[in-house]
Amino acid sequence: MFHRFFKLIIAALLIVTSIWQFTEGNIGNGIFLLLLTAVPIFLYYKNEYILLAFLKLRKQDFVGAKIWLDKIKNPETALVRKQQGYYNYLHGLMVSQTNLTQAEKYFKKAVELGLSMDMDLAVAKLNLAGVAMSRRRKLEATNLLNEAKKLDKQGMLKDQIKMMKEQMKKI
Repeated sequence: MFHRFFKLIIAALLIVTSIWQFTEGNIGNGIFLLLLTAVPIFLYYKNEYILLAFLKLRKQDFVGAKIWLDKIKNPETALVRKQQGYYNYLHGLMVSQTNLTQAEKYFKKAVELGLSMDMDLAVAKLNLAGVAMSRRRKLEATNLLNEAKKLDKQGMLKDQIKMMKEQMKKI
């Protein structure tokens, strides 16, 4: 929607306006404007298009998620580093259904840029392990599976990791 710097400018303008409202004696307006400042600051760190793409992916709507991600023009300049990681992570999830080579590229870039949550990083490494396993790179797949297992603190990926390790024994 807005470039990341416009969000900060909007937040600064809201803070200045709230200070002006405090000096005028309109305490309620000043408090409301200070609370309203949280919205552009939140959207600076969490891009709205990425959030909407996540919602579409939860519903297994890959086409809808792709539409939201395609609205981000120049992700290198429009997004913060972690948001770029999630941008590549989401592209990797969508492309992994059809094109493993491109999915590997997106997941590697997402891991390189960093993801905020360990669970997302574990899923990215698990997908990278699957790609490495399909390409007969057993050592790389084993290392990635071990990293994914360490990152999976809740045990949500335990079954998938165990299944992939069994498949690796067949290679």
